[in-house]
Amino acid sequence: MTLSLGQIAEQLGLTLQGDPELVISNIAPFEKAGAQEISFLTNAKYKPLLATSKAGALILSKSHADAFPGNALISEDPYVSYAQLAQLLDTTPACASSIHPSAVIEDGARIGDSVSIGANAVIESGAVLGNGAQIGAGCFIGKNAKIGANTKLWANCSIYHEVQIGQQCLIQSNTVIGCDGFGYANKQGQWVKIPQLGTVIIGDKVEIGASVAIDRGALDNTEIASNVIIDNQVHIAHNVTIGTGTAIAGTTGIAGSTNIGRYCIIGGGVGINGHIEVCDQVTITGYSMVTKSIREPGTYSSGMPTQANRQWRKSMARLSQIDEMHKRIVSLERKNSPEAD
Repeated sequence: MTLSLGQIAEQLGLTLQGDPELVISNIAPFEKAGAQEISFLTNAKYKPLLATSKAGALILSKSHADAFPGNALISEDPYVSYAQLAQLLDTTPACASSIHPSAVIEDGARIGDSVSIGANAVIESGAVLGNGAQIGAGCFIGKNAKIGANTKLWANCSIYHEVQIGQQCLIQSNTVIGCDGFGYANKQGQWVKIPQLGTVIIGDKVEIGASVAIDRGALDNTEIASNVIIDNQVHIAHNVTIGTGTAIAGTTGIAGSTNIGRYCIIGGGVGINGHIEVCDQVTITGYSMVTKSIREPGTYSSGMPTQANRQWRKSMARLSQIDEMHKRIVSLERKNSPEAD
């Protein structure tokens, strides 16, 4: 797909500095963009490189535009404008087109207008697919599950019974939503399974990465609000709730019955304990371990950064001595205190 700079400026609501007839065929990295390509600049430290850029056009803030002699689209937020332009030029194919003859659609399933269902997908009785939904090849949609209008599921997703997914969601391949939570009682060394009787409810415009597992609730529901984004290989346990606008990076695990607030940012590899609260607008940096509730907005960390191996071994050796050092310090403080005289 190609667009002229004039068309791009009009569709994105940006100010054009330069030739409106220039045809743009691609978005490219700043340092590699050629004469028919467009890129963007957000970091001020690269401003000196603008004079030598070979890009056909750049998306720039007003403060950077004077340093670039070529065609530019002036934006209040070049990164957001880049994202919007990428959507205009996106060539990603549909998850499915039409309804494949090998798809199994049971009696009692309700299929909306313009729904596409890929090869070997299974839609069980009572399931509802909203208008424009796309169900990729090999997907499973369980009994009485509801998929909202224009929601897209890539190949081999499994949506268990009674799960509800809102409109305009995007779910990547191999994700499982509504599987059993990790609920067991122990009777004299034998595990007794607790049936998981709740479900999963997901809002609108939620994006979920590949190979994510979201457990159904034990009694109440697991709930994910609208406009949440979840990266690949995340595990969300039973009865977790996640507030509007929160972002969760890959390989994070959230244990059961934890409540995550709105507009939180959770880094990769984070572990969050069960039955705790994380308030709104909290950032948790990568590989942190959250064991207690967080009740004040802000940034929280606990991961240990990389060191040279020799230094790390020294640090670990000293760490193993902390308990003994603490006892010695307490002993010295007692000897030196006025009460010891």
